[in-house]
Amino acid sequence: MKIKYYLLAGLFCCTLHSCVVLSPKKYKNLLAERDSLSTRSTSLEAQVSALQADTMHLHRQLADLQNSYNTLNANYNKLNDNYSNTSSKVSELSSDLQKREARLKEVEDALKKRDAASAALRDKLQKALLGFQNSGLTVDIRDGKVYVSLADKLLFPSGSIIIDQHGKDALVQLAAVLNKEPDINIAVEGHTDIKKVNNLGQIKDNWDLSVLRATSVTRFLTEAQGVDPHRLTATGKSQYQPVDEGTTPDALAKNRRIEIVLTPKLDEIYNLIKQ
Repeated sequence: MKIKYYLLAGLFCCTLHSCVVLSPKKYKNLLAERDSLSTRSTSLEAQVSALQADTMHLHRQLADLQNSYNTLNANYNKLNDNYSNTSSKVSELSSDLQKREARLKEVEDALKKRDAASAALRDKLQKALLGFQNSGLTVDIRDGKVYVSLADKLLFPSGSIIIDQHGKDALVQLAAVLNKEPDINIAVEGHTDIKKVNNLGQIKDNWDLSVLRATSVTRFLTEAQGVDPHRLTATGKSQYQPVDEGTTPDALAKNRRIEIVLTPKLDEIYNLIKQ
């Protein structure tokens, strides 16, 4: 009996229809950053992998039982009782395997739906923010999440946590899209370069600067643009997640940024795994 097995494919795949050409060094850093993504997505991938491993194990068990069944069938008159028991086990395992394969297919379909939603959101944001992409704004997809990266020069005067008018204009366009996508969770991350902060009053160091800039953006999105605050999280990463390890002015400028990470809600996938 041939048992069909559908391989889980395309987990957290991303298709980049429009992206900035990356240097090998920057690409390597982005890959490293990917490893620190949300623990929720990591837990999901681990559980899906476990389901795959269980299914492969059941395939091997079923093949072994099928071989035993063929032997018992040739010696039916002597081993009739054993044959009956084995046949029953084969039937149970086959039923269990079919259920697991159906579950994996559901999870795979849910992940594809998530990736399609992320791609559609990226396209909407690229269209809405097209006028700012020459001012240090990029939109791309990493591991099923949409990243809107805004250079600090687009949002803030040097060393400041107050958003300037050009930055507000970009955030207004971003908020217009987010308010039409209520099923997207939003994380606002502040990042700095390696230069130490000096003489900035209440801002003591790069941790302060990254956090306060993230909260400034969060407040503007919620208080000025009406984005639901329950959807947002503001965090500061200081200098510890650079996109460029260099020390040139250009490398430092790339690292001074706000990243707005947009994640489709994964409730449907988690519910499938819990079943």
